[in-house]
Amino acid sequence: MLIEGRNQVVEAIKNGKTINQLYVDLNYAHRKDEVISLAKQFKIKVEFMPKKALDGISKTAHHQGYIAETVDFEYCEVSDILAKAKAKNEDAFVVLLDGIEDPHNLGAIIRSCECAGVHGIILPKMRSCQVNETVVRTSAGAISNMLIARVTNLKDAMEELKENGLWIYGAEVGGDDIYSTNLTGPIGIVIGSEGKGTRESVKSHCDKIISLPLFGSVNSLNASVSAGIVVYEVVRQRLKRK
Repeated sequence: MLIEGRNQVVEAIKNGKTINQLYVDLNYAHRKDEVISLAKQFKIKVEFMPKKALDGISKTAHHQGYIAETVDFEYCEVSDILAKAKAKNEDAFVVLLDGIEDPHNLGAIIRSCECAGVHGIILPKMRSCQVNETVVRTSAGAISNMLIARVTNLKDAMEELKENGLWIYGAEVGGDDIYSTNLTGPIGIVIGSEGKGTRESVKSHCDKIISLPLFGSVNSLNASVSAGIVVYEVVRQRLKRK
């Protein structure tokens, strides 16, 4: 997998991602550069290439002169996410994605979740975008700090979270008002797909369905926008509780 863009490469190096090779614009070879310095510090092989050559291997067309060749993204287990929350002595905060297929949406959700202090994201192996170059790029480096579990059955993952004391809330039209719902304590938030929303079989496993108020003619928000608003309502309530 390729990691492209200055910030994305810097975050990957700082977070100890395994990088086999770093390709850098030839024009940067003789100037002071944070990315090159970090690569040397972590003993990463650097190859300088003309910009045209970088354009040829880029998957996103937004490499900014830096492309890191790394191993495929390493997914974690649901237990790793719960362990992270426990290690930080915090109520677990997990986001589950039911069928997010657009890599730009997935990257944006990862970025919002990382900023909001979410301990991990769970997504299914089927009917879901997986982590690729576009997701990494869109996350603006946030993915290097985010645990992501890929599971065979999302409902089984929900049950595992419940067994560990989490309440599961589905963010979907037709539920209880989010701003009147207590979202403190250990929590899992389910975000549905861009077009069809959350599957009925997944909704039936939620403890409660919560909704954002809508006042316009359109009856839904973009999945990544919804996720950002919902996770930050959890943050707001947690801060208010302190």
